[in-house]
Amino acid sequence: MVCALGAAVCFGAATVLQAVAARQAGPGGGGEAALLLRALRQWRYLVGLGLDGLGFLFQIAALRTLPIYAVGAALAASLAVTAVVAARLLAVRLSGTEWGAVGVVCAGLAMLGLASGPEGGGGGSDTLRWVMLGVAVALLALGFAGGLLSGPARGPVLGLGAGLGFGVVEVSVRLIDSLAPGALLTNPAAYALLIGGGAAFMLLTSALQRGSVTAATAGMVIGETIGPAAIGVVWLGDRTREGLAWLAVLGFAVAVAGALALARFGEAPAAPAAQE
Repeated sequence: MVCALGAAVCFGAATVLQAVAARQAGPGGGGEAALLLRALRQWRYLVGLGLDGLGFLFQIAALRTLPIYAVGAALAASLAVTAVVAARLLAVRLSGTEWGAVGVVCAGLAMLGLASGPEGGGGGSDTLRWVMLGVAVALLALGFAGGLLSGPARGPVLGLGAGLGFGVVEVSVRLIDSLAPGALLTNPAAYALLIGGGAAFMLLTSALQRGSVTAATAGMVIGETIGPAAIGVVWLGDRTREGLAWLAVLGFAVAVAGALALARFGEAPAAPAAQE
């Protein structure tokens, strides 16, 4: 759980930096891939990517020892970290309800920590590996076509797509049972991890740059928690400690609900850019 919380801290701080950088990149033209390239010229986005990389290492370590449902809830809790970082560094005012939501997230994670058993012993089937690759490719296509979306549905669709991409990464980590070069090259899950992660970043960058970021972040939280948790329980053998399934379900629901209450912190304010 320590590694999962470390990943949440890294991802939460990175969100603030990447949101500011995405807004500074401007609308421009050239579609979603061009937007990502413009964002990569911003130093804040690069620092955010570095934190994302460190968080990913923590995430891999956590997924090797914890069920996916526990890691997914902890990653959703990165919004609580984002809220606290925004309050401290960007002078964002948190309401009493939002501070309460931070506490709710912490309580949910504490319940999950008490109830979580070890990771499931199931290695997953080849069918599941190919399904993850297919989902990753579909999300990549959505990322390239994201510029065609408009209206109120844009934010939730892009956010849900980003969450599903991060969910593909979570599941794919568990489906990689050998790091030998030959095994990686022939494992569809390795390609699903790379493509799903790239698609998730593209979709999230687009959502942060324009559209309803609050709705997009809420969609992302749902996408990266519920589906992967279900796959972990049904196909990968994730379980809870004996007699504590109810506490795990409650902790998962509480942590995700608290994260959804903090969804607006997927977007950093524009004030720092204006000052600069």
